[in-house]
Amino acid sequence: MPTTDEPVIVVDGVGLLYRRNRLARRNFKDLFSRAARRTRPGEFWALRDVSFSVRPGEAIGVVGRNGQGKSTLLKIVAEVVLPDRGTVSVRGGVAPLIEITGGFVADLSVRDNVYLTAGLHGMSKREIDASFDEIIEFAEIGDFLDTPYKHLSSGMKVRIAFAVISRLEEPIILVDEVLAVGDRAFREKCYERIEELLRDGRTLFFVSHNEGDLRRFCTRGLYLEKGEVILDAPIDEVLDAYKAATAR
Repeated sequence: MPTTDEPVIVVDGVGLLYRRNRLARRNFKDLFSRAARRTRPGEFWALRDVSFSVRPGEAIGVVGRNGQGKSTLLKIVAEVVLPDRGTVSVRGGVAPLIEITGGFVADLSVRDNVYLTAGLHGMSKREIDASFDEIIEFAEIGDFLDTPYKHLSSGMKVRIAFAVISRLEEPIILVDEVLAVGDRAFREKCYERIEELLRDGRTLFFVSHNEGDLRRFCTRGLYLEKGEVILDAPIDEVLDAYKAATAR
């Protein structure tokens, strides 16, 4: 786990271009066409000239209206999506809780999915064996170990996903809105685990619309509007600015 003040995440001039009629990106030939570098009808910049850095142990909250680029930014930091412009540097691995079904296979059992997903994130079979009972106990899903993943409810999928991801030793935790799914008691259990990881020196990148959650975990905020960072400041200042803008 990084222990210096050197940033663990550096995002420099990042831009991401999408097409409204489909998410297909431009072809290889287009990359070398001067005309293709201009935005065409039906295209839009999901992110535009985004730059910031994150130090080890920081807890960053990302706020903004729906469709402003928050989840897209998280996916770029997780290296799930590559930007069209700019660079992203991540020092150390990430533990991503971005999509409920991310990394899980519908037809496999819960048991097999735990081994598959944890293995894909770098855990050895011995490490998974040692953590398996704790993962299942945390998820409160012991009665469904041999149930196909596709038959689980959304709340149960969040339980097992969080239980696996939170066991990873990666220094950076990425959390999107998925924790909004499920019951309040389990959500509080997840939040207590996040606080435990933060005390352990982990870095948190947290996308949420819940003001209370953002104030609880984060000390710094990024406010995105139309794919651009319009404010990078202490979380209270960012939330006050966002509330004022949305009240108009």
